[in-house]
Amino acid sequence: MSSRKTTAIALSALSLGALVLGAPVAWAQPAPSTPPSTAPAPTTATATIDVMNKLWGRHPDLRANHARGVVVVGSFTPTPEAAGLSTASIFTGKPVPVTVRFSDATGLPNLSDGADAANPHGMAIRFQPEGGTYVDVVLNSLPYFPVATGEEFLQLLTAASESGPDAPKPTKVEQFVAAHPAAAKAGAGVRTPSSFVRETYNGIDAFIFVNAQGQRQPFRFQFQPVAGGDYVSKEDAAKLPPDFLLDELPARLKTSKAEYRVMAQLANPGDPTKDPTQPWPDDRRMVNLGTLTLTGAVADETKAQHDLRFLPNHLTPGIELSDDPLIDARVRSYVISFGRRG
Repeated sequence: MSSRKTTAIALSALSLGALVLGAPVAWAQPAPSTPPSTAPAPTTATATIDVMNKLWGRHPDLRANHARGVVVVGSFTPTPEAAGLSTASIFTGKPVPVTVRFSDATGLPNLSDGADAANPHGMAIRFQPEGGTYVDVVLNSLPYFPVATGEEFLQLLTAASESGPDAPKPTKVEQFVAAHPAAAKAGAGVRTPSSFVRETYNGIDAFIFVNAQGQRQPFRFQFQPVAGGDYVSKEDAAKLPPDFLLDELPARLKTSKAEYRVMAQLANPGDPTKDPTQPWPDDRRMVNLGTLTLTGAVADETKAQHDLRFLPNHLTPGIELSDDPLIDARVRSYVISFGRRG
């Protein structure tokens, strides 16, 4: 595979490929800096959001990444098998209200839904059991993540920000991809769906189920559309209205519901849980945890977009963090992004 194609695939995974290879980028002018002798070193999380703002601009009240989105509501009905794996309150048997946000990638507020850079799409779910602690699940359409840690993600973003059209070859991002093979493969299959609810979303991080007997089972979420996947070609996507995904879902839910099978892929002993670049083999057991049913648009879209702040470590007894360092890195970056939104 040529270095150009490898680089494009890797950056597609992060919605950076089209940016570096010619799509609109907010190449911000550097702000005046504190002299090096006195400037505190930014944390990895702060630096990550700084680079996202350099790539895509800083936009009031919008997320640094996955800025464009739509919020809908519905319910989750668990299966008996779920309660056998975990004591979590969302698996007790009663339907659980949910709020779900689907999104395009990047922090570009005017990006077309059909653009290459809008992939991978995101799906964030808040389970809100009556009288219990809410649970956030944050997914995307990648099968696995291009890098293993927050530090590597920052390195990739930084490399992309320094690999503009006039950058010398090999660019910084090409050098990064050459040293990180997973970055070239993770986004190879991402495509534009015909609807947000006709795409599978994956939990790239591992978590731990704990059942009533105290047994611990590592797993990863996967949300599968009951109607199946459905995608449009790159050529057709370019011809669609810029907001076709954002507009299609609320319109769809006015006349019909949309359903997802909420699945858990269970790790075998010895399967790695700390590296999100390493998917588990396809033969690992998949358990149906229940059905997610989406029924309508949220009552106040503007308020929901502002107020919803999904954190993948916001769990409930019966679901625990694994040793995956990317979870903490994501949470810290999200908090910085939230703070800048106001």
